[in-house]
Amino acid sequence: MSGSTPEASTQSVIVEVRDGVAWLGFNRPQSRNAMTWEMYDALERHCEALEQNDAVHALVLHGVGGEAFVAGTDIGQFGDFTQPEDALGYERRIDRIVGRLEAFTKPSIALLEGACVGGGAALALVCDFRYATPSLKFGVPIAKTLGNTLSITNVSRLIDMVGIARTKEALMLARLFDAETAKSTGLVNAVVPSEQIYAEVATLAASLGRFAPLTLKASKALIMRTQQVRRPEAALSDDWIETCYMSDDFAAAVDKFVNKTPFNWTGR
Repeated sequence: MSGSTPEASTQSVIVEVRDGVAWLGFNRPQSRNAMTWEMYDALERHCEALEQNDAVHALVLHGVGGEAFVAGTDIGQFGDFTQPEDALGYERRIDRIVGRLEAFTKPSIALLEGACVGGGAALALVCDFRYATPSLKFGVPIAKTLGNTLSITNVSRLIDMVGIARTKEALMLARLFDAETAKSTGLVNAVVPSEQIYAEVATLAASLGRFAPLTLKASKALIMRTQQVRRPEAALSDDWIETCYMSDDFAAAVDKFVNKTPFNWTGR
């Protein structure tokens, strides 16, 4: 993007500001932009900085490489989880960072190409608008990959967006929604050809700079307050977070990912 101010391209989260729009890219294309702890922390820091930057009126999140928005959290990081506090701390961390993006006071747009799963799905859900290419695969297929669970806060977000029936499809059937299904459920605002999506999102982001900023902030804040009133306390999922993350199944699933070892689900 000419006229932008990019960070070093070697960083796993890069930001460019152009014409009042901050383009935040998840930059691990070799891992389909799977999130490391450092990437989550960087996202949180950038939200703080961009919110204070008066030259920025909108934020666009996107994945680098064209094959994925974010393919979840990097599974290799789960190998050190041995105590319930590890699992609870992780889910609290995700809740905090996803919540920080949700509370970002300026309009946010998720530009979705390819895989948008797990932690990536949680990030996309809290953006104000979602534009996708036909390659979108959206979901949380942990019932067939890791055997862990979402926090109750992120389950609530998914229910708010797609309803109970579709949430059960996503979580219990490990179903990945394609672009047309996502559009029909209201999960994405539009499906745009890949060669046009950056221009389309740029046009939308530019238009937001022509609207009353206080009205945009108020609308976003009041919608979020309404959602928060309906959400249960975070601790109401702690028992299942501990059960799933401390299970033999979860440990075996992580080991399969890291070391390519076979396993069968045991329910223990």
